[in-house]
Amino acid sequence: MDHAADHLDPAAPPSGPASSSAAVAEVNAWLASLAAEAGGAGGGGVGAPGGRGGVVGVGGGGAAPELSLGPEPTPRGVAYLRALAAASQARSRAAGIAAAGLRAQAAEYRAEAARLREALERAGLARDALSPPAAVSARAVAAVANLLAIRDTEMSSFVVASADLSLRRAEVEEKRDKVHKESKALLDYTRKAITKLTELKKMLEKFKNDVEKQQAEQMTDWQTKLVMMDSKERQYILQVSNYKAMLNRVGYTPEINHGVLMEMAEHKKDLERKTKPIADTLRSYQDLPPLLSYHVIDNQDASEHLGLFAVYHFALMSM
Repeated sequence: MDHAADHLDPAAPPSGPASSSAAVAEVNAWLASLAAEAGGAGGGGVGAPGGRGGVVGVGGGGAAPELSLGPEPTPRGVAYLRALAAASQARSRAAGIAAAGLRAQAAEYRAEAARLREALERAGLARDALSPPAAVSARAVAAVANLLAIRDTEMSSFVVASADLSLRRAEVEEKRDKVHKESKALLDYTRKAITKLTELKKMLEKFKNDVEKQQAEQMTDWQTKLVMMDSKERQYILQVSNYKAMLNRVGYTPEINHGVLMEMAEHKKDLERKTKPIADTLRSYQDLPPLLSYHVIDNQDASEHLGLFAVYHFALMSM
């Protein structure tokens, strides 16, 4: 089947005077050759209704069909058919050359086969004259020759083919050894990885158990601390209530600012400084006997000291 038309573009512009009489004659000659080949192949009427510039074929029965361009061929149709004819003729010539080469090679093979058959018959080695074991051996030799890609039966060819096969076998064995080593290394690596994975799983299980144990201990510790914190909270709340009650008793109000507290602290230090001499004087009377101390206290100086001390002490206590 000719596929030359697959590489042609019917929409391409015609090259040169495609509608000339020479081009039409060339196309008609090509169509006539196709018709002759078709008629020689089997006869029968072929053709198609040719429109403007189309191919018209007539014929029937055993007569060869006739192909032509029709009465009014178009330039584009003529150019397309001319290009198709050129491609078809080129492919036909190439196919003819290849077929001739194959026919010549087949003739050489047939002649060589006839020569070998005649030589074998003269030597008494024809196929019919061979015993069954000899036929089996011959078929084995032929099979080995086909396996080794040998076209003759010379010993040198078998030796070369055997050496080549040995080299290939050595290469295959080398590759097999390499693959075996790689597979062994991969197997060792896989075993180590599995062992490591088992160890990691054990460590993970241990960590899970340790975490659960630590969480239980930590929760117990937190519960104990929470109870303690609740107790401390109640204690601090009670202390705050007591401090608030104490502040209410001494007349503390939130309106007292830092400046007032500083003034009260300075006033307290002043009162302590003033009461210290009086306290020292009164402390000297503590070593006297009771009767003598009462007698001493009755004098006016001691009474004044005692009165001042009482006033300052009251002032300190009221702060």
